[in-house]
Amino acid sequence: MGDIPKMNDNIKQIIYEDDTVIVLHKPAGIPVQTSRIGQKDIVSILKNYRSQKGEDAYIGLVHRLDQPVEGLFAAAKTPKAAAELSGQWNSHTAEKYYRAMVCSHQEAPLMAGSKRTLTDYLLRDGRTNYSKVVKNGTEGAKKAVLQYEVLQTDGTLAELLIGLETGRHHQIRVQLANASLPLLGDRKYGQDSSTDFSLALCSVKISFIHPKSRQKMEFETIPQNPSFQLLHRVDIA
Repeated sequence: MGDIPKMNDNIKQIIYEDDTVIVLHKPAGIPVQTSRIGQKDIVSILKNYRSQKGEDAYIGLVHRLDQPVEGLFAAAKTPKAAAELSGQWNSHTAEKYYRAMVCSHQEAPLMAGSKRTLTDYLLRDGRTNYSKVVKNGTEGAKKAVLQYEVLQTDGTLAELLIGLETGRHHQIRVQLANASLPLLGDRKYGQDSSTDFSLALCSVKISFIHPKSRQKMEFETIPQNPSFQLLHRVDIA
């Protein structure tokens, strides 16, 4: 709907905005929220943006994107909208889809058009900010479910369209690495920590019920990470 003022131009674009919600394409590398002094985050940037317009600077978090992940991010502009949207994300009635570039290390080659569901149990270590796949029944473990479709592959790399049924810590990165499909550029869960690529994961589509109008809102974007140019683009609409 408009560019954020130049002082905040490290956020590329607000895709949609009204008096209740705001949707933007979050760039990779900027955290949604941080306690580190002097580090910019999405919440503070959006609060400054609202203040510059003479509005109440309230920004309500309703979901998150990891710092190295780019793509669609929605926030609420009122506490009432924040409560409503948070409920949709927590109950998984809000839909979210990602595109990812992965290194195909499976014994059986991936085939374009093939689909698969991954179901695992993840255990998070808050001290190291790391999650791992563990056996069902492990104390503290949470069930994680995602589906992916192979959009295209050259046998070494593959582009996936991913839908989440759950929203666990580092879920996509952990589950795909465990399935021998580590994300390109993933220095935490990937097999090559020296890679020059940035994390090839983008939130490309979200949908939710507008907390005020009750209409279904749906937004799509295109990854900006050049890693997605390694294979020819396909239309996923």
